[in-house]
Amino acid sequence: MKRSGDSEGEKRRKRRKLLQELGDQKIPFLGPSDPGYQQLWDSSYSGLALRRSPSLPAGLHSRVQAALFTLRQKGCLLRDLVRIRERDVFTAVSRALLGEPGHTYRYLDTRLFAIPWHSEDAEVKGRRCCDPEFRSACQALCELNGFFCSDVPLLEKGDRLTRQQSATGEAEAKRAGEGDTGSKHSDESRNSEGGDSEEGDAESKHSEEWDVESKHSEEGCSGSKPEGGWETESKPSSDEGESRQRKTPPPALGGAALRPAAPRAREKAVAQLKHSLSDHHLEDREEQGCSQPSPRQVCAGPAEFNVTLLNYMDPAAMSQLKEEPYYGMGKMAVGWHHDENLISHSPVAVYSHSCRNDKGESSEGGSGEKACWRIGLKVAWDIRTPGLTLPLESGDCYYMRDDLNSTHQHCVLAGESARFSSTHRVAECSTGTLTYIQSRCQEALSNLHTDPETGSHSLLALLPTTLRHCEEIHNEVEFEWLRQYWFQGQRFARFCSWWTGPMEQLEKDWKLMETMTLLFLDTVEEEEVDQEAEGRRDMAEILLSALMDRQQQRQTWRDRCHSSLAQTLPAEEAPVDWPFWGADDPNMPLPFDLADIINRVESLLWRM
Repeated sequence: MKRSGDSEGEKRRKRRKLLQELGDQKIPFLGPSDPGYQQLWDSSYSGLALRRSPSLPAGLHSRVQAALFTLRQKGCLLRDLVRIRERDVFTAVSRALLGEPGHTYRYLDTRLFAIPWHSEDAEVKGRRCCDPEFRSACQALCELNGFFCSDVPLLEKGDRLTRQQSATGEAEAKRAGEGDTGSKHSDESRNSEGGDSEEGDAESKHSEEWDVESKHSEEGCSGSKPEGGWETESKPSSDEGESRQRKTPPPALGGAALRPAAPRAREKAVAQLKHSLSDHHLEDREEQGCSQPSPRQVCAGPAEFNVTLLNYMDPAAMSQLKEEPYYGMGKMAVGWHHDENLISHSPVAVYSHSCRNDKGESSEGGSGEKACWRIGLKVAWDIRTPGLTLPLESGDCYYMRDDLNSTHQHCVLAGESARFSSTHRVAECSTGTLTYIQSRCQEALSNLHTDPETGSHSLLALLPTTLRHCEEIHNEVEFEWLRQYWFQGQRFARFCSWWTGPMEQLEKDWKLMETMTLLFLDTVEEEEVDQEAEGRRDMAEILLSALMDRQQQRQTWRDRCHSSLAQTLPAEEAPVDWPFWGADDPNMPLPFDLADIINRVESLLWRM
C-alpha cells in the first residue's frame, strides 16, 4: 500500500501530540539489572543476539582494531554531506564504506562507493590501487565480515550463546580490554580522541542525523549529537523511585538465562500506560513515522554481508546531544531509525570498539553505565511494549536478525569515550553495482551506430519506447553515478584508486549518450523525417521530459556543490561540480545549460 498524506509535518504533529499526552510520564524500558529483562528480550526482541567480546576468534580483535585505527589515522573516515528534507547537512559521524568490489550503498540521497575488501579475488588481485598498510586494514575487515557470514546463520539455527559464555564474558572483559583493546594502538586511540573537528559548523549543529539512516526516520538527533557524553539518567517508574544506574553486564541471548518475573508495581505501571496511551498506538504500518525498505529481494538463505559501514563517533568533540524523548534512556548519539536499503529480512551484524580515554581507561572502566555505549531498541511506534537497552563492552558484537530491523527501531546511546563500529549489511544492490550500471550503458549504446570509416554516429532505432529507455539510462548514469561520485565518492581516491578507471569509462559512455540525445533532437526537429505525426509528437514529448529532468537535476547538483557547507571542506574532501563544461566546448555535443534546447522542443510541440 502506498503511503498517502503522511507528510513530514504530519509525522512531526503526531510526535508532538504523543509527547504532549505522555507529559512527564515515560514509557518503561528495561536494562540488564531490571527484573524481567531476559523475558522481555525473548518475547519482544528475539531477533536481537549478542556475542560477547571474549568469544570471538583469537587474534581477530587485534587485527580489526588495528585496521580501524589505521583507517582513521590515514584520514579515511570522513563526514558525509547528505540530503535531509531538501537541505544539505553534515553527518556528525565520520564514516567510510568497505565491501565487495564495485558495490555501492545509498542513503539520504547519497551514494557511497565501497572501498573493496582487497581480498585475493581475481577482480582485485594484482591491482596496485592502495598501499600495503591500507590493503591490510581492508583485509582485516574482510576477515571480520567472513566471521559474521558464518556465525549469524549458526545463531539463527538455534546454536545460541550459552550462559557459560555470558559468565566468562563478564570475567574476561577486563582481560580483553587489557589485551586486544589495550594493544599498542592505545596511544593512537588517545591521539584520535578530542581535537579533531567532528562537530561541524553552526548549520550542521541544527540538522538531523541518522546511522544508516532511514530517509523518513522517526526522529533524528541534532547534527552535533553523534558523539557526546551523557549524564546518568535517573528515571523513576510510575510507582517506584528506583534509579536506572545499571552496572550488571547484559546476559548473552539464550534460553539458559534466568527469567525473573516483573514486580507487580511495574506490571501495574505498564498497564496504566497501555490504557492511557492506547489511542496513540498506530496499528497501520503505513502510518508509522518511518519508511520501510522496499527491496526487490528477500533474504532466503544464509547471510552474505556485502558491505560494512564504518562509523567513528567522538563524544569529546560534540557540544550537545539530544535526550531520548519517549523512554528517558539518556543522551542519543544516533536517533531512532531503521537501517535502509537492505535485502528484506536480512540480518545486520555490528562490531563495537570503545577507545581508551586520556587516562588510558576504556569506557567500561568508568563509573556506572553512563560510561558504556548502549543500543536502545523499541517496537516501532508501539507504546505498549517496554523498550530495551543493551550495554556494549569493547569488542562486543550484536546481530539484528529476521525482521527485527523492519518491525523495530534502534538508536545508539552515547558513552564517554570515542567509539568505532563496523556495521555489516546485506545491501540491496540490484541497481547499485558497477556491473549493473555498465550493463545499462551497454543497453543504451546498443542503439548507437558508429561508422568505422568516418566515425560518424547514427541511431539504429527511432521507436519512442527505445528512445525513452536510452534517455532514462542517460540520466541515471549522470545523476546516480557520475555526479554522486564527484560530489563525495572521489574523496577516497587518494587512499584507494580502485574506482578511478571504472568512473572514467562511465564518463566516456555518458558522453556518447550526449551524442545520442543530439541525434534524438535532430530527428525530432527534422520536419521531413519519415515518421507519422503522432509518433513524432510522442518522440518530442519524451525528449522534452528527459531534458527538463536533466536541467533541473543539474541545477540541484550545482547548488549542492557550491553551498556554504560544501565550501567549508578542505579541497581534497570538497564536492566537485562535474561533469561541467562551457557553452562553446567543442568536445561536447550539447551545452550544459539546456534552457534554449528545451524552448526549441516546447515551441515545436506547440506547432504540432
